[in-house]
Amino acid sequence: MNQEKIVTFDRLAKQYGEVFSKRMAVEDYMEYTEILFSCHSCGIEGNTFTVDDTKVLKEKGLDMIPQGRSLFEAFEMLDHFRAYEEMVKTADKPMTEDYVKHLHFLLTEHTISYRHKGAKPGEYTEFDMCAGDTVFGEHEKLIARVPELLSSTEKALHDDRWHPMEVAALFHGHFEWLHPFRDGNGRIGRLLANKLLLQKGLPIIIIPVEQRSVYIECMKLFRKNAEPLVDFFFNTATARMEREIEQKRNAEDELNSGLM
Repeated sequence: MNQEKIVTFDRLAKQYGEVFSKRMAVEDYMEYTEILFSCHSCGIEGNTFTVDDTKVLKEKGLDMIPQGRSLFEAFEMLDHFRAYEEMVKTADKPMTEDYVKHLHFLLTEHTISYRHKGAKPGEYTEFDMCAGDTVFGEHEKLIARVPELLSSTEKALHDDRWHPMEVAALFHGHFEWLHPFRDGNGRIGRLLANKLLLQKGLPIIIIPVEQRSVYIECMKLFRKNAEPLVDFFFNTATARMEREIEQKRNAEDELNSGLM
């Protein structure tokens, strides 16, 4: 791993906390990230809710479904809120199979049977899987490797030889290639990657829907070369922190320039 990327990330993470995240009330900051993360993570899978739509849904629930958005999309987003909040609340808990299945249940409770007749939230797939032009292996063999991935990830997270962002990226890549659920693999994979970062006190990574094509290409390359996905995670997280720090400073500069 490029040591320069690690140094840059760690410097920005410290600065980000000092000038942005730790200056907000904890509940306000977590809701802010919940809205952004939910919007973009669901958007990567095709949900059309904008950030403003997602904020309205968070505040009003089903009483205010934005015009032009489907009821399915609303339920998908509401379920994502539940899974995200549970992930944050339990960030320090071990990442066991039971934990992953519970999170998946919350994430897909009201949508999975609509997309896949007979599929159950919180249960592994009973069929071999494909996504887009990517074909995965025999589902029984892939699912059998989930416990090993969870165990090795927990060990790596507490091994000083690995940066938490590296661990999160590598876990995410491996999890997506195991593809253990009938639906929701991408969304739960991003939730679990962020659980690892929160466990280490780091800002979560939000992959913008606008970067979907780059992200998907990194995922396709992962089995042969993990470096592009690791770089993508570092670059994406760094860009977000830089952008939000700049927004904070610009807001302060505008206020100061407007004072008599």
